[in-house]
Amino acid sequence: MRTARGSAGGGGRGGCCRSRPQKNVGFSGEPEVLGVRVLFFTGWWIIIDAAVKYPKMEDFNHSYHACGVIATIAFLMINAVSNGQVRGDSYSEGCLGQTGARIWLFIGFMMAFGSLIASMWILFGGYVVKEKTVVYPGIAVFFQNAFIFFGGLVFKFGRTEDLWQ
Repeated sequence: MRTARGSAGGGGRGGCCRSRPQKNVGFSGEPEVLGVRVLFFTGWWIIIDAAVKYPKMEDFNHSYHACGVIATIAFLMINAVSNGQVRGDSYSEGCLGQTGARIWLFIGFMMAFGSLIASMWILFGGYVVKEKTVVYPGIAVFFQNAFIFFGGLVFKFGRTEDLWQ
Protein backbone atom coordinates (compact mmCIF):
# COMPACT_ATOMS: atom_id res chain seq x y z
CA MET A 1 0.00 0.00 0.00
CA ARG A 2 1.38 3.39 -0.93
CA THR A 3 1.05 6.50 1.18
CA ALA A 4 1.14 10.14 0.15
CA ARG A 5 4.81 10.46 1.13
CA GLY A 6 6.16 7.24 -0.34
CA SER A 7 5.93 3.53 0.16
CA ALA A 8 4.95 1.98 3.46
CA GLY A 9 8.16 -0.03 3.40
CA GLY A 10 10.29 2.86 4.60
CA GLY A 11 10.42 5.24 1.63
CA GLY A 12 8.81 8.08 3.57
CA ARG A 13 8.66 9.11 7.20
CA GLY A 14 6.73 6.94 9.61
CA GLY A 15 3.35 7.93 11.02
CA CYS A 16 4.40 8.95 14.53
CA CYS A 17 7.44 10.93 13.42
CA ARG A 18 5.58 13.42 11.24
CA SER A 19 4.39 15.63 14.07
CA ARG A 20 7.67 15.78 16.01
CA PRO A 21 10.37 18.16 14.77
CA GLN A 22 13.67 16.40 14.25
CA LYS A 23 16.78 17.95 15.78
CA ASN A 24 19.94 17.84 13.72
CA VAL A 25 22.48 16.09 15.93
CA GLY A 26 25.32 15.88 13.45
CA PHE A 27 28.83 17.27 13.45
CA SER A 28 27.57 20.80 12.90
CA GLY A 29 25.43 20.71 16.11
CA GLU A 30 25.42 23.66 18.45
CA PRO A 31 28.44 25.99 18.42
CA GLU A 32 29.61 25.13 21.94
CA VAL A 33 29.52 21.41 21.14
CA LEU A 34 31.67 21.98 18.07
CA GLY A 35 34.06 24.11 20.15
CA VAL A 36 34.32 21.41 22.79
CA ARG A 37 35.05 18.79 20.14
CA VAL A 38 37.78 20.99 18.68
CA LEU A 39 39.35 21.63 22.10
CA PHE A 40 39.24 17.97 23.12
CA PHE A 41 40.57 16.78 19.76
CA THR A 42 43.35 19.40 19.78
CA GLY A 43 44.50 18.31 23.23
CA TRP A 44 44.82 14.69 22.20
CA TRP A 45 46.35 15.62 18.85
CA ILE A 46 49.14 17.56 20.58
CA ILE A 47 50.08 14.68 22.89
CA ILE A 48 49.95 12.14 20.07
CA ASP A 49 52.26 14.41 18.07
CA ALA A 50 54.72 14.54 20.98
CA ALA A 51 54.61 10.78 21.44
CA VAL A 52 55.33 10.20 17.76
CA LYS A 53 58.12 12.79 17.58
CA TYR A 54 59.86 11.57 20.74
CA PRO A 55 59.39 7.80 21.07
CA LYS A 56 62.39 7.27 23.37
CA MET A 57 61.87 7.23 27.13
CA GLU A 58 64.80 9.62 27.64
CA ASP A 59 62.99 12.37 25.77
CA PHE A 60 59.38 11.64 26.73
CA ASN A 61 58.42 9.38 29.60
CA HIS A 62 55.26 7.65 28.44
CA SER A 63 53.84 7.41 31.95
CA TYR A 64 52.99 11.11 31.51
CA HIS A 65 50.01 10.00 29.43
CA ALA A 66 48.23 9.20 32.70
CA CYS A 67 47.46 12.92 33.19
CA GLY A 68 45.56 13.05 29.90
CA VAL A 69 43.66 9.87 30.67
CA ILE A 70 42.62 11.21 34.08
CA ALA A 71 41.63 14.54 32.47
CA THR A 72 39.47 12.65 29.95
CA ILE A 73 37.75 10.66 32.70
CA ALA A 74 37.17 13.90 34.62
CA PHE A 75 35.76 15.50 31.45
CA LEU A 76 33.24 12.68 31.18
CA MET A 77 32.38 12.79 34.88
CA ILE A 78 31.80 16.54 34.92
CA ASN A 79 29.53 16.46 31.89
CA ALA A 80 27.59 13.35 32.89
CA VAL A 81 25.66 15.38 35.47
CA SER A 82 23.28 18.14 34.38
CA ASN A 83 23.01 21.44 36.23
CA GLY A 84 19.41 20.56 37.09
CA GLN A 85 20.59 17.40 38.85
CA VAL A 86 23.06 19.40 40.94
CA ARG A 87 20.43 22.00 41.85
CA GLY A 88 17.90 19.29 42.61
CA ASP A 89 15.41 20.52 40.02
CA SER A 90 15.20 17.43 37.86
CA TYR A 91 16.74 14.61 39.85
CA SER A 92 15.13 12.90 42.81
CA GLU A 93 15.62 9.23 41.99
CA GLY A 94 18.71 7.10 42.21
CA CYS A 95 21.19 6.05 44.81
CA LEU A 96 21.95 9.37 46.49
CA GLY A 97 19.83 11.88 44.57
CA GLN A 98 21.04 15.47 44.59
CA THR A 99 23.81 14.72 47.08
CA GLY A 100 25.17 11.95 44.85
CA ALA A 101 25.18 14.26 41.82
CA ARG A 102 27.07 16.91 43.77
CA ILE A 103 29.64 14.41 45.06
CA TRP A 104 30.11 13.03 41.52
CA LEU A 105 30.62 16.55 40.15
CA PHE A 106 33.03 17.46 42.97
CA ILE A 107 35.16 14.36 42.34
CA GLY A 108 35.17 15.14 38.61
CA PHE A 109 36.37 18.70 39.21
CA MET A 110 39.02 17.51 41.66
CA MET A 111 40.33 15.07 39.05
CA ALA A 112 40.32 17.78 36.38
CA PHE A 113 42.19 20.29 38.54
CA GLY A 114 44.55 17.57 39.74
CA SER A 115 45.48 16.53 36.22
CA LEU A 116 46.03 20.15 35.20
CA ILE A 117 48.28 20.77 38.20
CA ALA A 118 50.13 17.49 37.58
CA SER A 119 50.74 18.51 33.97
CA MET A 120 52.26 21.80 35.18
CA TRP A 121 54.43 19.80 37.57
CA ILE A 122 55.59 17.59 34.69
CA LEU A 123 56.35 20.61 32.51
CA PHE A 124 58.34 22.53 35.09
CA GLY A 125 59.74 19.72 37.24
CA GLY A 126 60.54 17.33 34.44
CA TYR A 127 61.65 19.63 31.67
CA VAL A 128 62.28 23.26 32.66
CA VAL A 129 64.13 22.81 35.97
CA LYS A 130 66.17 19.84 34.74
CA GLU A 131 67.14 21.91 31.68
CA LYS A 132 66.55 19.13 29.20
CA THR A 133 67.46 19.79 25.61
CA VAL A 134 63.93 18.87 24.48
CA VAL A 135 61.07 20.72 26.22
CA TYR A 136 58.26 20.09 23.74
CA PRO A 137 56.93 16.89 25.40
CA GLY A 138 56.39 18.80 28.67
CA ILE A 139 54.63 21.59 26.84
CA ALA A 140 52.51 19.02 25.00
CA VAL A 141 51.43 17.35 28.26
CA PHE A 142 50.44 20.72 29.72
CA PHE A 143 48.53 21.88 26.65
CA GLN A 144 46.75 18.55 26.31
CA ASN A 145 45.41 18.83 29.84
CA ALA A 146 44.65 22.54 29.48
CA PHE A 147 42.62 21.97 26.30
CA ILE A 148 40.69 19.06 27.83
CA PHE A 149 40.07 21.06 31.03
CA PHE A 150 38.79 24.15 29.22
CA GLY A 151 36.76 22.02 26.83
CA GLY A 152 35.06 20.43 29.83
CA LEU A 153 34.30 23.83 31.35
CA VAL A 154 32.88 25.16 28.09
CA PHE A 155 30.68 22.10 27.69
CA LYS A 156 29.50 22.17 31.32
CA PHE A 157 28.67 25.85 31.61
CA GLY A 158 28.18 26.89 27.97
CA ARG A 159 25.34 24.58 26.98
CA THR A 160 21.61 24.90 27.26
CA GLU A 161 19.88 22.03 28.99
CA ASP A 162 16.30 22.66 27.90
CA LEU A 163 16.26 19.48 25.81
CA TRP A 164 17.32 17.29 28.75
CA GLN A 165 14.07 17.60 30.65
